[in-house]
Amino acid sequence: MRPERNEAPFKFIDLFAGLGGFHVALARLGGEAVFAAEWDAKLNALYAHNFGLVAAGDVALVDPAAIPAHDVLAAGFPCQPFSKAGEQLGFEHTLQGQLFFHVAAIVKEKRPEVVILENVPNLLRHRNGETFRTIQRTLRELGYDVDARRYSPHQFGIPQIRDRVYIVASRGGLHTFEWPEPSNAQTDIRTVLEERPSEARPIRPAILRTLEMWNDFLESAPPSLKLPSFPIWAMEFGATYPYADETPAALAAELGASGLSSYRGSFGQDLDGLSLVEQMTALPSHARRDQFSFPKWKVDFIAQNRAFYQENADWIDPWLARWRTAELPSSFQKFEWNAQGGPRSIWKYVIQLRASGVRVKRPTTSPSLIAMTESQVPIIGWERRYMTPRECARLQSLESISLPEDRISAYKALGNAVNAEVVRVIATPLLGPLLSRRAVPEVSPTEPLLLAG
Repeated sequence: MRPERNEAPFKFIDLFAGLGGFHVALARLGGEAVFAAEWDAKLNALYAHNFGLVAAGDVALVDPAAIPAHDVLAAGFPCQPFSKAGEQLGFEHTLQGQLFFHVAAIVKEKRPEVVILENVPNLLRHRNGETFRTIQRTLRELGYDVDARRYSPHQFGIPQIRDRVYIVASRGGLHTFEWPEPSNAQTDIRTVLEERPSEARPIRPAILRTLEMWNDFLESAPPSLKLPSFPIWAMEFGATYPYADETPAALAAELGASGLSSYRGSFGQDLDGLSLVEQMTALPSHARRDQFSFPKWKVDFIAQNRAFYQENADWIDPWLARWRTAELPSSFQKFEWNAQGGPRSIWKYVIQLRASGVRVKRPTTSPSLIAMTESQVPIIGWERRYMTPRECARLQSLESISLPEDRISAYKALGNAVNAEVVRVIATPLLGPLLSRRAVPEVSPTEPLLLAG
């Protein structure tokens, strides 16, 4: 049985609540939510439906003094200012980057026993670690011990690789707290899948053709050839533009169009006779940046791809001609094979289309759910379909709640969500002193939560 609200061993608030991953986790430990905030109006209404609590809107507009007293503050403050996929403006981001300080203002005013924060792992490295040091220093000045650790759901039996940093702070100190030990148990994405669900979307024709193209690449490669472990950038096949000691931008700045006229661009396109604008268009998008030197990782990838092509042009050239690869969007021209030693059929694996290319993974785990467009939803190769929102919810340990009715909104919200089970396993030892106030049995992770309406 769930405890009555007045028997809850602790009270918590849920900031930047989204779908309520923190709420699900802390409610399973017997906690009572007394306040939540979520700026998205549709998610705000869904939160009320799922949990029976009307959430406030923008937390930046909430007076900290008006928030009810609570023992635990949980917040998955926006990650975009710190994400490697964004501009990484951090605290300089005029809106989202400043939201941590609104959290700190609430901590200062209400003095919760425990604070739990979640964000992208790049937060630890952002601005050479200064961003995390600012968070740490701010909480310590308010009287809290602070620690942080990175975890992924697959370390706790959930078939998704989703690296996130969890920051914990305690007013009573962390001397008795121990981070949970990850499990090395093998996971399998099939444990969250339904068998050919009726609501599943088939793969769009243009994407299906791209996947068939890369499957043909796998089948065309000699069986004795070890496939590359580095990302395959097909646009580098035949290219000769400079990249190691100088860049196209540097050469063009010095000599104009004549500086590149002796080179070849994407797929070996001759740059001679083209205007400077046309030359830049004929280069791979990753080579057009206004940089006088490329980072080492990019230099390495270009070198590896050109060497791979030189050694295998006899079968790569016919493959390029068959599929007219040069006509595809840049992200479709890139391929990551993360199934070394496995059968060379793309349809036996989990596939995801990202800006970095077509990524193929073994079916042990799903790629990280991101705040995605529909085309970035993981594809179940052996059923030639996308994962459904309900299946993605299981990857976030949110199988017991209602999701947005609009499919795109559901995928986006799940991509932004906090994994409830990872939070639960961290919170269990962290909240030990609070839980000991009253012996309350945990709610099973598979037991439905009490929903409103």
